[in-house]
Amino acid sequence: MLNRIRVVFVLCMTMTLLMALTGLVKAEEAAKEQAKKEEAKEAEPLKPSVAMNLGVLNRYIFRGYEIGTKSIVIQPSITLSLEGFSVGYWGSIDTHEKATQAFVPDRSGRASYNESDLTLSYTRSFDKLGLTVGYTYYGMQYAKQTQEVFVSGTYGVFSNPTVSIYRDFDGYPGTYFNLKFSQSFPVYNEITLDLGVCFGYFAGSSNYWRTLESSGSYTGSKYNALHDGMLSAGFTIPVAKNLQVQPLAQYWFPLSNKAHKSINGVSFNPNGKLDSTFVYGFNVVYNF
Repeated sequence: MLNRIRVVFVLCMTMTLLMALTGLVKAEEAAKEQAKKEEAKEAEPLKPSVAMNLGVLNRYIFRGYEIGTKSIVIQPSITLSLEGFSVGYWGSIDTHEKATQAFVPDRSGRASYNESDLTLSYTRSFDKLGLTVGYTYYGMQYAKQTQEVFVSGTYGVFSNPTVSIYRDFDGYPGTYFNLKFSQSFPVYNEITLDLGVCFGYFAGSSNYWRTLESSGSYTGSKYNALHDGMLSAGFTIPVAKNLQVQPLAQYWFPLSNKAHKSINGVSFNPNGKLDSTFVYGFNVVYNF
């Protein structure tokens, strides 16, 4: 009986030792495989991602201001991103320029490539929070060229709430605040319905932003008001690998009486009053 117990004990110990050795071998093999993957990843050259967009719209609205109107506006852009850093170009072609309040066309009644913007930015994520800081140069033919810096934060929950602050420190010194909500809903296969809403507040900080007085001169207090609102709806429709078409519609409107105000037919705001306006068109998006 004692001998049987000894045999069973020896067998159990042998099996336990074999299982332990097998586990160690597997763990060592897994560690080697992981090390190979990391080495291969480090050996791969860094490749930037590229996003290209072509927008075709019935007018150009920027922060509530109507810049291009009653003509076809074509807006190409390209952005290169690598390890959180991005450099982007955005342009606007007005096919038949017309004056819009304070904005004077450089080629009235003709086509004009009237804006070229350059943006540099850096984005970093902290769990659900994404933060972006950046700089934009605005090269405009219909107004003074200017520059601004900005910071933006997005929280990755339903409606993706985003708060952005833009500070113009050059041609039109002032600060623009924007609160945005956006959400995409699946419709069919990979087609989505894209809805959004945003609200802006503007605070001018230079003498340029002096408001109109009843005397007819811009000598009043600096423009400071709830500024513009925008509702948007559209679809994202995949048509090929990495290629999408996005038909869209937007409704822009003033958020306050100050933003819409005029005195004797002249805008209270030196950049022109805001009106309720519809924008429609489409974007073609290609990513690689």
